[in-house]
Amino acid sequence: MSIRKQMQTTYLVTCWRSEDMTISRILLCSLPNASARKLFLMVLIIFVFLVVFMASKDSTEFMFHLNKPIILSRWHIFKEFLNSEAIQSTPASVEAELGVTAILEKLNQQIPPRPFHKQSSTTSAKQSTATILNPQRTYCMGDQLNVWLVAKDYFGHRKEYGGDFLRARMSSPALKAGASGKVTDFNNGTYLVSFTLFWEGPVSLSILLMHPSEGVSALWRARNQGYGRIIYTGQFLNGTSPVLTECGFTLNTSAELCQYLDARDHEAFYCLKLPGVPCEALTHMTSKNSDVSYLSLKEKLLFQRLNIGVEVVKNLSITASLCNNTTKNKKKKCQIGMKTPFPSGYTLRGRWITAHCEQNEFRATQDINNCLARKLIYLMGDSTLRQWVYYLNKVVKTLKFFDHHGAGLFKTHILLDTERHILVQWKKHSHPFVTKKQFSMKDDNYIPREIDQVAGDSGTAIVIGIGQHFRPFPINVFIRRAINIKKAIERLFLRSPETKVIIKMENIREINENAEIFSDFHGSIQNLIIRDIFRDLNVGIIDAWDMTIAYRSEDVHPPESVIESQIGMFLNYIC
Repeated sequence: MSIRKQMQTTYLVTCWRSEDMTISRILLCSLPNASARKLFLMVLIIFVFLVVFMASKDSTEFMFHLNKPIILSRWHIFKEFLNSEAIQSTPASVEAELGVTAILEKLNQQIPPRPFHKQSSTTSAKQSTATILNPQRTYCMGDQLNVWLVAKDYFGHRKEYGGDFLRARMSSPALKAGASGKVTDFNNGTYLVSFTLFWEGPVSLSILLMHPSEGVSALWRARNQGYGRIIYTGQFLNGTSPVLTECGFTLNTSAELCQYLDARDHEAFYCLKLPGVPCEALTHMTSKNSDVSYLSLKEKLLFQRLNIGVEVVKNLSITASLCNNTTKNKKKKCQIGMKTPFPSGYTLRGRWITAHCEQNEFRATQDINNCLARKLIYLMGDSTLRQWVYYLNKVVKTLKFFDHHGAGLFKTHILLDTERHILVQWKKHSHPFVTKKQFSMKDDNYIPREIDQVAGDSGTAIVIGIGQHFRPFPINVFIRRAINIKKAIERLFLRSPETKVIIKMENIREINENAEIFSDFHGSIQNLIIRDIFRDLNVGIIDAWDMTIAYRSEDVHPPESVIESQIGMFLNYIC
């Protein structure tokens, strides 16, 4: 036996005969090799260090970073901000973050990078062609009309990949009629644009190139690159004097911060801490656009007004006839839980008509009152939902404003009819909220927390509408909020399954805005996310996107005719 083996044998005998047989000693005895024992001791020391660290006040920061999803570090956009003792990773929060990551991965596959060297290699509306497939001498009302679009660059060369952001619409101005077209992207430079001939008469077709695929790729990359496009200023009270400081989702500073954290939902917002001023003294907030842009100078050329929303179709029109074989299928009454197709309806003589369900008319004030009687209506979202309050106050004279104190456009709006026991309340959603006008932070709350405060019953309805204010920020902010709202609705249904919940989709807006911040491309992606997240939930959908294309309403605040149509769908859902 070698000297080395004799030493190992002697060590083992001595070790196992020892009376002080602690767990660590037993483990050491099982590792006769000196190198293995040294490695074990190093691991043991590191483990003890971690245990001590985890017991310290900053342990939650470590745990959060340990569980942080890959996507946050990949985009380099999420400041390591959930570093308070109040923020902890729970199974539910980890599941939510995995949900955010999964949706973002799916979107990244749908919007691949499309770098370009010059504008002439991008899609040209003028060079691209659109032709009607299988043209007919007679088109019947109810038929589907298909248009084949071939995307080409400025030299007339066919594009080899898809991804162009297109908007299709058919219309008959004399009939005040309009409807969206459905675009199918084959990812090879060709598209199928389908129109349903909803009405009888002459029909004009329109296909707009909103952004070429290279512009879409640039917008997607820029959006997820940072938070710097919007600057927030918070107003605090120092005694009785207002003082101002910088606020935002992320602040590039080592100075002390006021941290406004939602531990359960992993939401966070910050303000620079003012000396001697408590963080609880925050009263108001304003915002403004910054000069920050994540687009290159070359990319910005794609978003000049003359390059946005350019018509592809050249004088395409047909006439739809009321043929003998046209049959009118009986549709079920519109109700919550129905799957809404695209297009979901059309306008005719200025009124919205659903394509997939039978709707009742609520044109008379008495009909609206009868529907709203003994109802509690909670509108949660942006100012496109606040328009509902103004419309109802104008049309239903018995609904009177209740002074909820506060000031300005963004205070909580309440309508009451005490005789019929009707309450309609609008409350703005929390961060991000983008406006130069000052808004109060005193009763500010995230929508999931507002939903948690609703008792719910068969006479309660909640309408949720978010999107426009999220466009300037990385998409994970919107995804996380939508997931948190879904979870709040699920909690509501557990305690009150008869409560009615309606999701109002985002609408299109004017196209002469800063495209990097407010392009409708961002809204279209957010609508896809909403449909994906809420697809299995028993909620009603009001497709404001579809409506505003049909009405050709290119305004962030649609006209009264669109608001009337939205409220009409809402009343059909709850009555």
